[in-house]
Amino acid sequence: MGAGHARAAQYDHLSVEDLNSDKTEILGKQIWRILPYARNYKQRAFVGILSNGLARFADLLPFVFIGFAVDFYSGDKTEGFFGGFREILDETVFPLFTDNLAIGYGFLIFLGFASLAVFQGISEYCWQTLGYKVQHDLRLDATKSLIDMEASYYDLRQTGQLMSVLSADVNQLEDVISDASTSIIRITVTFATAFLILTLMSWKLAAVLFAPLILIIPLVYLFSTRVQRKYRQQRESTGDITAVLENVISGISVVQAYNAQDWEANRVDRESSAYREQAISASRTRNKFLPGLYAIAGIAFGLLVTAGGYLTKSGEITTGQLVTFLLISTRMTMPMFIFGMLVNQLQKGEASARRVFALVDLEPTITDKEDSTDLDGPITSVEFKDVHFTYPGTSTKVLAGISFEVKAGQFIGVMGHTGAGKTTILKLLMRYYEPQSGQVLVNGVDVQDLTLDSVRAAMGFVSQEPFLFYGSLKQNVVYNREATDEEVMSALEMAGASKFVGELEDGLETMVGDRGAKLSGGQRARVSLARALLKNPSLLVLDEASSALDAETEQKIQENLLASGSQRTTIAVAHRLSTIRKADEIISMVDGAIVERGTHEKLVESSGVYASQWRIQTGV
Repeated sequence: MGAGHARAAQYDHLSVEDLNSDKTEILGKQIWRILPYARNYKQRAFVGILSNGLARFADLLPFVFIGFAVDFYSGDKTEGFFGGFREILDETVFPLFTDNLAIGYGFLIFLGFASLAVFQGISEYCWQTLGYKVQHDLRLDATKSLIDMEASYYDLRQTGQLMSVLSADVNQLEDVISDASTSIIRITVTFATAFLILTLMSWKLAAVLFAPLILIIPLVYLFSTRVQRKYRQQRESTGDITAVLENVISGISVVQAYNAQDWEANRVDRESSAYREQAISASRTRNKFLPGLYAIAGIAFGLLVTAGGYLTKSGEITTGQLVTFLLISTRMTMPMFIFGMLVNQLQKGEASARRVFALVDLEPTITDKEDSTDLDGPITSVEFKDVHFTYPGTSTKVLAGISFEVKAGQFIGVMGHTGAGKTTILKLLMRYYEPQSGQVLVNGVDVQDLTLDSVRAAMGFVSQEPFLFYGSLKQNVVYNREATDEEVMSALEMAGASKFVGELEDGLETMVGDRGAKLSGGQRARVSLARALLKNPSLLVLDEASSALDAETEQKIQENLLASGSQRTTIAVAHRLSTIRKADEIISMVDGAIVERGTHEKLVESSGVYASQWRIQTGV
């Protein structure tokens, strides 16, 4: 196994281990990796934290004023720190209301709620927009990692699973930023502010209220360690459902052709049922946790009322202070509930973070070397020197000592039975894979010593399954380039597509549908060929590019290509031998080895593999 394949296996192992670990963790490590993304927006985060803190303070302060008002109406005198605070208000603020303290207290209470509305609004905006920005950055990083991965990474992976990570899991992390972060601040500031206010009023009552809350710690630990794996499995099931649905929708014509609607519905039912059971299991665990929080809150509030009544009767606190205690205590019910939801959300976030950062951390095994250089000029020669190759995860050698050379302007055809290794030659040339031994040379330089972008920029590639993107016909031909309508039509003319394009009502602006579904197989093949020709490549690589074409169209395209590219080098893989009949040299392959080579006439006369296939296809 080559170094690249060893690294790929290593990353696969780490991903599986990371996603399925039974390790006991309260929160996990992956979710904290969101913080560097949030630090890119420090100012927004700071404003969000500050405004949330002020909102919590504004939320509790009216209860102090309500206590003052109660003491004012009952004639009690407030003692201690808050007695001094009340005197300052009496001397500074309330004279503005013509000494009517009732109106003054009412105004202060209104001002507290108004401040809460303003600061809470600012906080929500800052954290929500921060969440959207981090969500965008995470999705972009994960997408870039996927785009850079070599072809072998996708061989055994379902598109739906990857799409689930990029959509549902990234969205879950956005919720962690916009909701969980504000909840953390809300709980911290609410408890800290309440503790300060209540301790200044009566440390005894504060102790009665807060002491039972210590019981929350073991409750949180038990919940976190039990529910984390369940959420992880739930996120995996979400990906499985998405993968099945993506397959069904993409292959709907096959589903209907084989009357497999019920069978596919049952498949979706099985995956959705698995998700349902895992979600119910997680919900069962969660709903055992939340009542525990309310039970602890009930104990704390019950003790508070009992002890508060005793202290009020003994004269240690005023009636207004008891009222403040009770109001703030009831206000703490919501943070405690939020705390339960917060732990629940962080557990979901950890499950999603594992999947998202597993993609972000991907490193391609096929990359440019540090000392690699750009290809200098057009491709003038391609050479395979004793190349051996086996696909990762298999033991069957696909190429066994392949050697051949293609020079500038030559047209080389490659033929052979299915599985002979024809397409693999093209994949190694495009560096979708790398050989275990031997060399692939471009202009006499090992392709691994040249930059990927420069080599691929000089090639025009048409696969045996032409892929068109959702969009207009012109967008698919131009793809990642700039070109005029005249240049596009010229490429379509060479590809034998200008006639059918001219007959379309919207011409170049015709929408081709998802994966080109509105076009026939032959039309997709010609559009794909036009996309390659628009690059004016020095090397044209064709992998069964004309398999969907009729003989007349194929012959016309061949004539166009020969007339337009005398300096263009072409390597064409084909089952249909008429495609490569006019090649300067034809390579015949059997089981990963070259068994014969020569011109069409020479190979027909030799009565070998090529001649046998020629007789079968032509009847001559």
